[in-house]
Amino acid sequence: MKFLVVGLGNIGDEYAETRHNAGFLVVDYLAKKLGVEFQKSNFGAIAYGKYKARQIILLKPDTYMNLSGKSVAFWLKKENISIEKLVIITDDLAFPFGTIKMKSKGSDAGHNGLKSIQHELGTTEYTRIRFGISSNFPAGKQIDYVLGKWNDFEKKNLAPLLVHAAEAVLNFCFLGINDAMLKCNSTKKSLLISEPETDDDHKKPME
Repeated sequence: MKFLVVGLGNIGDEYAETRHNAGFLVVDYLAKKLGVEFQKSNFGAIAYGKYKARQIILLKPDTYMNLSGKSVAFWLKKENISIEKLVIITDDLAFPFGTIKMKSKGSDAGHNGLKSIQHELGTTEYTRIRFGISSNFPAGKQIDYVLGKWNDFEKKNLAPLLVHAAEAVLNFCFLGINDAMLKCNSTKKSLLISEPETDDDHKKPME
């Protein structure tokens, strides 16, 4: 049984530590957990891992965010994987930083990566894990914020969020979407290990 796990992001050192690359961070964490390494291939970097007899194919598209769907469609076809066994991991402005949510379907919510995937696959009915990055930015500064680097508070708290998102992926592959969503979305306690020193510290991206 094979699964395609796609982390969305932009390639290049200038994007490596930005909020928009949250998906890349999660699949990088999964690769380490599964003891596998990414290799450059068609439309992205790919890694093959195993978890409880499931084959998990990790993908980081190299098409840049706006064309992520081309990479996803290519690897679904190449590996003969159904959309039911696809999970996309993406940053999400709709949720505060510290929130990880799993959904079995949904709109693109204005996210360029999801728009591209919807266009290429012709559906929005695929599983996605939404990594909250909050919307604490001044009017007209959304692009700067999304493409800005994690601030000190966020960097201190990334580790438990990556663990939670990775567990959601593995539960999806082993338990199925319903149980995985229940486990991921029903978490009551905060995933954060520290609080921002000031509101400004949380709201302002690192220069």
